[in-house]
Amino acid sequence: MKNAWIWLIVAVVVVGGAYWYWQSTQVPAMSDDGTPAAVDQMDDANTSASNTGTPTNGGTSAGVAVGVTTGSTAPMSATVNYNGDAFSPSTVTIAKGGTVTFVSTAHDMWVASNPHPTHTGYDGTSRDVHCAAGYAGAAPFDQCKVGSSFTFTFNKTGTWGYHNHMNPGLTGTVIVQ
Repeated sequence: MKNAWIWLIVAVVVVGGAYWYWQSTQVPAMSDDGTPAAVDQMDDANTSASNTGTPTNGGTSAGVAVGVTTGSTAPMSATVNYNGDAFSPSTVTIAKGGTVTFVSTAHDMWVASNPHPTHTGYDGTSRDVHCAAGYAGAAPFDQCKVGSSFTFTFNKTGTWGYHNHMNPGLTGTVIVQ
């Protein structure tokens, strides 16, 4: 009977490890026109990022998305709190052109687009390129350094996964309509 339990535990570990590996190798989402979202350069010209940590359009530190809306019913801003163990809320929805402010209430963080460690999911450039000194391209969805707050403006529609580069198992999603 002991051997049966051991084999059951081994099977669960193998299946769990295979699932984790499969999840980490998934292809990025496709944009509306069928091109990979990671290389969709549409609307990059107006993308901006800052590390001010000041919510815009009425964002709050309670993690509730509020603000002025455009043609979409989604708000123009949201705030995501990071407590060292998780992002809260883990998924936010904003309108195209809206901002998300990430605020750490405990530990430093490094917010970056998926996949880890390259951070190519939003603008198609790698962390090594867009975090390099003198980079002059479109603003990436990448904090590029450890800090306690990060604000990013999303000028492309889609579903954008992100993680804490310091602890890549801590993830979340921004949906831009």
